[in-house]
Amino acid sequence: MKFLSIFLLVTVYLCLTPETMAQNRANGIVYEDLNRNNKKDRNEKGIPNVSVSNGVEVVLTNTKGEYTLPVSNDNIIFVIKPSTHTVPVNELNQPQFYYIHKPNGSPELKFAGTTPTGALPKSLDFPLIPISEKEQFTMLVFGDPQPYSETEVDYFYRGVVKEVENIQGVEFGISLGDLVGDNLDLHVPYKNAIKHVGIPWYNVIGNHDENYDVTTDSLSDETFERNFGPANYAFNHGKVHFIVLDDILYPDPRDQKGYWGGFRKDQLDFVENNLKLVPKDKLIVLAFHIPISEDEDGDPFRDADRERLFQILKDFPFTLSMSAHTHYQEQVFMGKETGWLQEKKHHHFNVGASCGDWYSGKPNENGVPLSTMRDGTPKGYVFMKFDQNKYTFDYKVAGKPSDQYFEIFAPKVVGHNQRSSAGIYANFFIGSSNDQVFCRVSDGDWKPMHRIVVQDPTYLHLLHEWDFSDEVIGDRRPSNPVDCQHLWGIGVPTKLPAGQHSIEIKAIDMFGRTLSQKSSYRIAER
Repeated sequence: MKFLSIFLLVTVYLCLTPETMAQNRANGIVYEDLNRNNKKDRNEKGIPNVSVSNGVEVVLTNTKGEYTLPVSNDNIIFVIKPSTHTVPVNELNQPQFYYIHKPNGSPELKFAGTTPTGALPKSLDFPLIPISEKEQFTMLVFGDPQPYSETEVDYFYRGVVKEVENIQGVEFGISLGDLVGDNLDLHVPYKNAIKHVGIPWYNVIGNHDENYDVTTDSLSDETFERNFGPANYAFNHGKVHFIVLDDILYPDPRDQKGYWGGFRKDQLDFVENNLKLVPKDKLIVLAFHIPISEDEDGDPFRDADRERLFQILKDFPFTLSMSAHTHYQEQVFMGKETGWLQEKKHHHFNVGASCGDWYSGKPNENGVPLSTMRDGTPKGYVFMKFDQNKYTFDYKVAGKPSDQYFEIFAPKVVGHNQRSSAGIYANFFIGSSNDQVFCRVSDGDWKPMHRIVVQDPTYLHLLHEWDFSDEVIGDRRPSNPVDCQHLWGIGVPTKLPAGQHSIEIKAIDMFGRTLSQKSSYRIAER
């Protein structure tokens, strides 16, 4: 009987074709595509020491550029772009750095996933293009485009994309999730809009990009994968290492309803395996959708996942994380109370939303809704600027000059020598609790303003226009306000001579830069 069992095992093994056996592993070469034809020619050599991953394991290519990785029936194999090379892009400016391996395809879903891919190629090769990348570069960041219709895709294009169409001096861009609003068929119109920026464009999955008709989180990104590739991946540029992650747990593991912020074990295993091969002096930039910071309104993120992520990052002194999701803007500095394991706090930047307040509000002169966010931040986007492993950033208000750093609120007129409870307020869009903000009136002395956490008065005034109007305004009333985390105030001087007076606001931001902007008010005789 023992002999018969061994005989049967050997027979089965011998009957396996090389193609069948190869399905357990992906083998290939990462090579220099000198003529950019996406095909390895004889004169094109393999590139050593390039990371390749199956979404969990990460391996380095050998001296010939060869790699081998285990695969299952549901893998995306991808190369982690080194700083010495770039990856090809398709006609939509999407980076092509991955291969989807789903021999049986995605399960049947409301929104289609991947069709069956069949057997792996005998050699799964990745082309890279040699390039001299600068260690000083700029990245463009959008939060939540989130159109719910073709009309809103057009708002996104005309209100945001068109302003940066064919932009120069920016290396690449990224959207931080909620690329669309639940209707995943809009992924294609979104891609057709974003291609006009004219630069390579990376994408993060958001909760509104997920397949809601699944029962396990690992399948919630099937349509995203079909349209954009892996939801978890990494790449290098200059002296910066970028890690993109899906941080939405759907369905919520607590009650199988809705979603929760967090990571699966396999995702954090990927981060850990990946960072074992990354030098400690690189800046690590993490991009995901849901903020990893704490929230007064509940428990938006699973603590254990954040703690493990921070454990993985504990030996990397240069880090930054970015999110969107909330439709307001906030700078958070996370310390030991949230599990951060370094003395210098971790900076988490919630960049807000490029759709603003879900395309609400009055239309502007181009027919695009004003859509100011709930904290009074106008819709816009971010220019992230990197210098080796350091960074700065600027927020650009869509449709406004690049030097609009504040929304300044002040009364139009006050009575001369009249006691007044009115104030001057400055909503400093990228402001944080670490910043200093000052005000001076009519070239007088600079006086410190006080940071206050209240609802933005300009946004309240916007809502009052809707609530006290005798006629319907626009398509949708803006959302109710939230407290602004970057608002400063000071009293209004009334004892100056009657007449028009200038207001100048000056901020010294977290990077030591001085930013200023002017407004005015009038003092009238009583």
